[in-house]
Amino acid sequence: MTDPTALAAALPAAGWAAHTLWFARRLRAARIDPLTGLPTRALFTSRALRVTARRPLSVLLLDVDCFKHVNDTFGHAAGDAVLAAIGRRLQQWCAEHHGFAGRLGGDEFAAVADLNDITPDDLNTLVRLLQDSVDIDGPALLSPRVSIGICSPDDRPSLPFDVRLRAADEAMYTAKTLGTRWRYAAVQPTHATAAGRRAGRRGAHTALSSR
Repeated sequence: MTDPTALAAALPAAGWAAHTLWFARRLRAARIDPLTGLPTRALFTSRALRVTARRPLSVLLLDVDCFKHVNDTFGHAAGDAVLAAIGRRLQQWCAEHHGFAGRLGGDEFAAVADLNDITPDDLNTLVRLLQDSVDIDGPALLSPRVSIGICSPDDRPSLPFDVRLRAADEAMYTAKTLGTRWRYAAVQPTHATAAGRRAGRRGAHTALSSR
C-alpha cells in the first residue's frame, strides 16, 4: 500500500522536476534559431568567446545582399527558405574547418573557423556553396548573393572577440560595396561602423537571380 505521506512529499518534487525540464527546454529553444537550427546571437557569442580565447580562429560575418528584395518580390516563405539553406550550408562548411556558425538575426550570420590553410580559391568555393540555387515553392529557383567579412587572428591580435567581430563586419560591408564577395579585415577599415553597426545596409549589387 502506498504511503500517503511519502506520496504527498513526492508530488512537489515531481512538479519541480517537470518545471525544471520545461524551463530548460524553453531556454534551449530561445537560444536556438528555429528556422536554421543555428545558435542565436547570445549562444553563439558565449561559445565563440570561450573557443577563441583558447584557439586562434578566424571570425566571419556575412549577410545576404538586398535581402528585403527577396521577401518583397518572392514572399517571406521564399526568404525563409534562403536563410535556412544558407545557415545549413554555412554550418556544414564550418564543421569541416573546426568551427561553428550562428544566426545573429535577420539575414546576418557569424562563424568562427580555422582558416590557417585556407586559400582564396577555398573562400571562392565557400561563396559558391552559399550562393547555390535554393528551391522554393513553384518552378523558380533563387540564387542568393552573399557578402563575407573575415577577421583572422593576425588582423586584430590579442583583441577581444567583439572587436574582431566588428572588424569582420567592416570587412563584410566593404566587400558588399565593392562587390568582391569576401574580404579580410584591413588595418584601417574602408567602411567603419558606429557602435558596431553599419549606418545603412545598402548593397551595390543585385541580391539574387531567379530562373
